[in-house]
Amino acid sequence: QVQLVESGGGLVQAGGSLRLSCAASGTTFGLNAIGYYRQAPEKEREWVADINTDGSTNYTDSVKGRFTISRDSAKNTVYLQMNSLKPEDTAVYYCRARYSRFPYLYWGQGTQVTVSS
Repeated sequence: QVQLVESGGGLVQAGGSLRLSCAASGTTFGLNAIGYYRQAPEKEREWVADINTDGSTNYTDSVKGRFTISRDSAKNTVYLQMNSLKPEDTAVYYCRARYSRFPYLYWGQGTQVTVSS
């Protein structure tokens, strides 16, 4: 069984920074990637960034140059450093782990990020 526990959300002014953490427990066998998604009120959940087991990273266009995803393998933790935050970044942020075996996907509980203008 895999569990993802998120932390680090909060309220920040536009232009500020936050760092989200996603601590994973359980087996890493079959793990392909860990990433972040976000869901704003009345909008679909959207992919933000992910980091693969080989260390490569990917970002959606709207956060490139502002967000950085990284990992600490010793702590089984993935971080999302968010700089130059904008009001449109306001959302609940979810951590997701993707595996090559059933059930393939695990989700964290979500953490609220609110950026005031």
